[in-house]
Amino acid sequence: MANDSTEEPLAQESPEPECDVYEDVKWFNKAEQNQRMAVEELINTETSYVHNLQLCIADIRDHLQKKQLPGIDVEGLFSNIDDVLRISRHFLTGLEAMAKQEHEQLLHISALFQELKEEMENVYKVYCGNCDQALLLLDIYRNDPRLQKEILDTLHTTVPHTGASDLSFFLVMPVQRVTKYPLLLQKILENTPDSDSAYEALSAATKAMVQVNANINEYKRRKEVADKYNKAGYLTLRERLARLNTHSIAKKTTRLSRLFMQEAGIIPKTEDKEFDDLEEKFQWLASGIADLKENVASFLSNTETFLGSKPHENELNIEEGTRHQCRRLAGKLNGTILPEFEKRLECLVYLPLCNLSETLKGPQSLIRKRLDKLLDYEELEEKRNETGSVTYEEEAAMNTYLAINSLLVSELPVFNLMALKWLEKILRTFVVLQRDLAKQVLQEAEGEMAQ
Repeated sequence: MANDSTEEPLAQESPEPECDVYEDVKWFNKAEQNQRMAVEELINTETSYVHNLQLCIADIRDHLQKKQLPGIDVEGLFSNIDDVLRISRHFLTGLEAMAKQEHEQLLHISALFQELKEEMENVYKVYCGNCDQALLLLDIYRNDPRLQKEILDTLHTTVPHTGASDLSFFLVMPVQRVTKYPLLLQKILENTPDSDSAYEALSAATKAMVQVNANINEYKRRKEVADKYNKAGYLTLRERLARLNTHSIAKKTTRLSRLFMQEAGIIPKTEDKEFDDLEEKFQWLASGIADLKENVASFLSNTETFLGSKPHENELNIEEGTRHQCRRLAGKLNGTILPEFEKRLECLVYLPLCNLSETLKGPQSLIRKRLDKLLDYEELEEKRNETGSVTYEEEAAMNTYLAINSLLVSELPVFNLMALKWLEKILRTFVVLQRDLAKQVLQEAEGEMAQ
């Protein structure tokens, strides 16, 4: 007999909660997509950036240079933009070389930033350090209707397709670009799992570019401090007198007193061998340039005096035949050879020497200001050691010395090398001019003797 009792239904198994693996996969897919988009953004924006730099140089700058407008400082506007384009092309070539190799691409991007970080910093710090001055020049040109019209005409003629209504659009691009690199790297890093083999390399590259930007900003700050004190060197007497007050007189008195005490050996003097060596080389160069400039000026003056004497017009107490030869030779010397030599000497030697001498004024002013600020720094350092603190204004004064000193230590080696090469070219030119003069005079003398 069949059992009438109904069988109890089997207990349904409670469903397992969905595994989080699907969420993980979804996250990884989205992160991978975002990562790919971030890499594409880096490459695409770099391509556009390099293209705009090429427009800026090959079209806009070259067009302005061809106009030869006396009121526009083209070099001051565009600074070292050629170096910016060179390093950017190198960077873009490296990015494009690995564009289709996805597995190795992130490691390659990281390595490329690490490889170029030092050169990028050196190039961009010069451009960024000069950019504010370039924009200031642009403001000055805007207030001159003639110059503003020339600049706008250049933009409309060369780059109408960009829609740029002002040159500043192009001038600020490098400043904006270098600050964008760590942000672009950070975006790639945020969408890269920390288990990825490229994660550590990307993280290091991001930190490196953050540091590059920090160094550029610090360089700009030091340059602003230096520019502030360099401008003081060009103040008129009236402006200098207007700056005198009880505080400034007391400060100068304190500095002078401290300097006398150091020279007398009463208190120690701060030793900075690195700076002292650089300053010694600079002062040696400055002294040599000043002496050479003075000697060339004297040489030109004596040449002018000789030409004024007109020896070929005077009676010469020598034999008749020889007398005519000497007069003809002296006439050629006085009429063409020496005036042409004098002209070339002034143009190719003396004026470059004057320009080189003028460039020394900025570093010389900054070196003098460094000494003043060093004396203040020593005074305030003693106070901090004694009392344990200084005021906000005193801390700022100490930082000013550190900024000036750091800028001089980094820039003087470059300046000394540049000045030495400049001086070498001037001396070589002087030697060539003297050699050409001697050769020309000898040829004329031999010609006269042959007659």
